[in-house]
Amino acid sequence: MAILPYIYLGYMFISLYMLSMFLIIYLKNRKSIFYYPETKKNYSISFIVPAFNEEKTIEDTIEHIFNVGYKNIMEVIVINDCSTDNTLKIAKGLCKKYLKLKILNNKKNLGKAGALNKGLKICKGELVTVVDADSYPSKHSVSKMVGFFDDEKVGAVTCPVTSRNTNKFIERLQAIEYKMIAFTRKLLDYVEAIYVTPGPLAVYRKKAIVGVGGFDEKNMTEDIEVAWALTFNGWKRRMCLSTSVSSTVPNKFVSWFKQRRRWNVGGLQCIYKYRKSLFDIKKGMLGFFIIPFFILSTFLGLLGLSIFFYLLTRRIISNFLRTRYSIVTDTPILTAEEIFITPSVLNYLGIVLFFFGLTLLLIVFVILKEKILRKENMFNIPFYMIIYMALYPFIMLTAIWHVIKGKRVWR
Repeated sequence: MAILPYIYLGYMFISLYMLSMFLIIYLKNRKSIFYYPETKKNYSISFIVPAFNEEKTIEDTIEHIFNVGYKNIMEVIVINDCSTDNTLKIAKGLCKKYLKLKILNNKKNLGKAGALNKGLKICKGELVTVVDADSYPSKHSVSKMVGFFDDEKVGAVTCPVTSRNTNKFIERLQAIEYKMIAFTRKLLDYVEAIYVTPGPLAVYRKKAIVGVGGFDEKNMTEDIEVAWALTFNGWKRRMCLSTSVSSTVPNKFVSWFKQRRRWNVGGLQCIYKYRKSLFDIKKGMLGFFIIPFFILSTFLGLLGLSIFFYLLTRRIISNFLRTRYSIVTDTPILTAEEIFITPSVLNYLGIVLFFFGLTLLLIVFVILKEKILRKENMFNIPFYMIIYMALYPFIMLTAIWHVIKGKRVWR
């Protein structure tokens, strides 16, 4: 197939271009990678914590919020979204200990976005901080994030999400993934291209979030959609790499797969919703970088998977026909003269792509002070790069199927 080398070269070019872009952005901004501005204002902050069946984590989450060390917390609003366990009971039991804790008990399940919107209607703070009920903000995390709001064009600030549970193999792989996500998101900050404000911890300017209509209750990833909505309306997003929030990650393959599928479904919903902004100069980085980048990131893996299966299928069919012909004609399948290795520039590009990705990963580990030479990392890192990331195209295929069938399943 004559066109295949060109498709493969295009695939390699885009992949190497994106990896090179991240490396160049880092080298240019490496001295300010952990910088955060000291605030000159005393912002009032409201926390909103949507909760559905979080009896195992809700108490720890609330305690972490009140221990972040920020002095002007107006209220912490926990919205119990029709939990069937002891979430509501545990949350109410903490009201005597924390006088600023408020509990809203939904009579109808609104979903995460709906619960957040309900909290937005009653919160009083100038800034609104969203925290998932299974996430735990670090000490002084909010204090380090609010300084970005001194720029009146900033509508949201996010920070790295880290894996709280790292005992199981799949949890440790997610810990590697989260480090990569955090670092590359900070790099995207430098080109005004942050495309998600993750649910575990994000601070919003209330004026901005209300101005874009709150959270989209139809989208499966409200934290991606709201970032796009803010960008669409001219608000900046910032990333503070000098702090973090830990979150409970899936500890089983099935729950991990379903979570990633939901992320992909939500991403496809965002692409469709904002499709008219693609290459729209009036929408700036949303149309000229974020949406194209998101599309490439989403579908590049599918292209690679398609090429792989095409080559595999062709090889199987070719070998089958060759073997059958050899048996019929009573000729050898392979002679000594035919045993040679022909170097392929396409193979070399694949190796280069792998080592570029590995280099970026190792840089992230060094910058974030992760011990590369730990015994488990000697296996975790190669497995992450070769196997773990190769699963994403399959997840995307199921996400596309769910979108086609109209399925909107959270878990």
